Amino acid sequence: MEQKIHQGKNVKRFREMLNIKQEALAYDLGNDWNQKKISMLEQKDVIEDNLLKQISAVLKIPVEAFQNFDEEHAINIIANTFTNNDSAIGIQKNDNCTFNTIDKIVQLYDEKIALYERMLKEKDEMMARLEKLINK
Repeated sequence: MEQKIHQGKNVKRFREMLNIKQEALAYDLGNDWNQKKISMLEQKDVIEDNLLKQISAVLKIPVEAFQNFDEEHAINIIANTFTNNDSAIGIQKNDNCTFNTIDKIVQLYDEKIALYERMLKEKDEMMARLEKLINK
C-alpha cells in the first residue's frame, strides 16, 4: 500500500522549522487569512496548487517540498543507510527522495537566520542612536 503525502502536515513541518507562527503565515498570505484558517489548512491532505504556490513564495520553500516530502520515507532511508558504524547501504535508483530539496531548505533556513541577525543588529544600532539622542 502506497503511503500518501499529507501536504498540510508538510506545510506545518516547514513552517515550524522556519520558526514562523500560524498568525505570521496568515498575515503574509493576506487579509482573507487568520490563524484558524492556517490551522485548518494544515489538516488538509491536499492543498490547491495556487494556494501551495502562494505558501511556497511566502516561506521561500519549493512547492515540490510540500508535494513530495514524506517524513516516514526519509526516516526509513536514514535508518537503512546507517545500519552500523562501518558500512552504508546505497539508496535505490527508483527512490523518489531528492536531497536537493533538503539542501535548498537548509540554505533558505540559513539565509533567514542571517536576515534575522542583521535585523537584530540594525535594531540594536538604532536603539543606541536613539539613546544618544535622548541623552543629549
